[in-house]
Amino acid sequence: MQETFLTEFQKRGYFNQCTDQSALGILMSKSKIKAYIGFDCTAPSLHVGSLMQIMCLRLLQKYGHQPIVLLGGGTTLIGDPSGKEETRKILDKKEINKNIKSIENVFKIFLKSKNSKTKPIFVNNYSWLSKLNYINFLREIGKYFTINKMLTFDSIKLRLEREQSLSYMEFNYMMLQAYDFYELNKRHKCVLQIGGSDQWGNIVNGTDLIKRKEKIQTYGLTTPLLTLSSGAKMGKTEKGAIWLNKKMLSPYDYWQFWRNTDDKDVINFLKLFTDLDIKKVDDLKNNKDINELKILLANQTTTMLHGSKAAKDSEATAKKTFKDRSVGKDLPTVKIKKNEIVNGINILDLVLLTKLATSKGEIRRMIKNNGLKINNELITEDKKMFYQNNFDQNSILKVSHGKKQHVIVKIT
Repeated sequence: MQETFLTEFQKRGYFNQCTDQSALGILMSKSKIKAYIGFDCTAPSLHVGSLMQIMCLRLLQKYGHQPIVLLGGGTTLIGDPSGKEETRKILDKKEINKNIKSIENVFKIFLKSKNSKTKPIFVNNYSWLSKLNYINFLREIGKYFTINKMLTFDSIKLRLEREQSLSYMEFNYMMLQAYDFYELNKRHKCVLQIGGSDQWGNIVNGTDLIKRKEKIQTYGLTTPLLTLSSGAKMGKTEKGAIWLNKKMLSPYDYWQFWRNTDDKDVINFLKLFTDLDIKKVDDLKNNKDINELKILLANQTTTMLHGSKAAKDSEATAKKTFKDRSVGKDLPTVKIKKNEIVNGINILDLVLLTKLATSKGEIRRMIKNNGLKINNELITEDKKMFYQNNFDQNSILKVSHGKKQHVIVKIT
């Protein structure tokens, strides 16, 4: 059977739910469509928690369909209650617009722009939401929504069941997202919205609105919410978010995130987050060297975002750091001035400088648990001092927490 967008979408593990899978499959086999995914603009970058959605857009392009990237300049002013236990922090327009410009650069790395028929269309829903007249909106759009139905959707129901605060502003969010789909259908003939499974209610509202108002059939498609085998949320680590922006996270740290994938997740992640052929990934299940597969995953994902040289350099740095016990050039680096160590620097202050810990109490616990090393030597007491002669001929010193976290301190 010939591979299609939907068949590969399922094989890779992206599929969760569809409003009418059969009809959508027939439509996509007969014509090239436009489909959109919306993204919040609450930070200057997306993190790997959004990577599955970005990979869905790449897959659309692969099969000749055109992705629409909706950057929520309007809806971010309100905040999506889906999957949240409390109201999001409200940002001002200036900060949101700055985030939008930065986030666009992430998509320009992952998505291709040379083919005019498949290059991404970037839209900001502020352009239409900011012009809405409230009375007209209630008359023209609000009449299609019932409170009874809105209360059944998880984004609302779960907050109410837990007796957690839900503002009227957030309650309106699903109407605005449905209106986004309506506008994109009018402006760009967009017929498909893709989103995480927590967006199902919002997506169905959009398809219903378009059908009632315009008598046009549109579709919704959702991906499963992804958690690690450990149960942790995708994209979050002890050190913070894994950003898709090299200014916010180094290529080496990005490579290491994927290299440290749990054994149980590796094959799944090769399907979800790389362009490797599905059959090839399935064949890799027979590979008994799990570390080899983790390196393959790290190299593939890092090449996609940072380029092949950054991936190779990161692999070489990891090899030097872990196998040769030396210092790789791509390790995160912090600088210290020469005059700051003339009289020595205490181990607690040195580690705080690296941000491997956020308090002296945390560092003391590292030492007590035999988790802290300087230049591969175990630190056993918290009063130890370090001087210039502890740094090597290149004026650097390596601080390590456990086997996986390393930072270089360099004298300038």
